[in-house]
Amino acid sequence: DKASAEEALAEIGNTVYFGYDSSALNADAEGTLIRQAAFLKANPALTVTIEGHCDERGTREYNLALGQRRGSAPRDFLLAPGVDSARIRVGSYGKERPAVSGSNEGSWARNRRAATVIN
Repeated sequence: DKASAEEALAEIGNTVYFGYDSSALNADAEGTLIRQAAFLKANPALTVTIEGHCDERGTREYNLALGQRRGSAPRDFLLAPGVDSARIRVGSYGKERPAVSGSNEGSWARNRRAATVIN
């Protein structure tokens, strides 16, 4: 069921983080995405949405575009080992849905992310 799939995804890692003004995947993100790819291949009926998020800095329009790139980078990584592209949607929330509040580097770092959610 959806709840147990979400729990399993959370255990292997459902979020990757990005540097300031970047949509580049780092080694930690790639490790998480390798686990996500294996999980998706083992659960072929699941579909996911990768939600790109930004910190509060920058305009709404800029952050929506950056959030889209932050959702697309993990999607492209997941496609390489053979996850079907029809199973992965990408969306951007820009700075509209922060994970944590606060106007400091610690908060901003937690908000620069892409979250994989089960549809």
